[in-house]
Amino acid sequence: MTQNPFTAVFDAQRTALEQSQSLTHDALEAQQTSINAFADAIETSSSIAESNAELTKGAVHAYFDALEASLPEEAADFGELRELVDESFESATEAQSQSIDAYLEALEESEVAYEEFAASYSEVVDTSFDAALEAHEQVEENVSAVAENVEEAAEEFDASA
Repeated sequence: MTQNPFTAVFDAQRTALEQSQSLTHDALEAQQTSINAFADAIETSSSIAESNAELTKGAVHAYFDALEASLPEEAADFGELRELVDESFESATEAQSQSIDAYLEALEESEVAYEEFAASYSEVVDTSFDAALEAHEQVEENVSAVAENVEEAAEEFDASA
């Protein structure tokens, strides 16, 4: 292919198409990474919530211990109250754990669905970009051929003049 004034334009267009294709793949990968990071954050928040519940339950027990110590013996029995607190925290923690597990399961299913979508979309993107690059190459060849013909005609005209 001869160097003509349009070569730089076609090179820039081809580079732009290739970069667009690359950016599309990068965006799909970034989305997948963000889904994974979100799932990790949810799992971490679950363990933090459990730790917080244990800490709070311990603080309530310490409060009951302090109250019990400040009252005369036999003035109050905090045993049943402690059991109620333990059962309440256990129920709340279990419900929260089940909710988080259900959410994580749904997120995992969404992640699998996104992976399938991303694979299909990548395939379509690659096919489209390949077709665009092939068409672009054909146009470039045609323009180069026309430019060569014009250049040859101009040289013949100059030679005959």
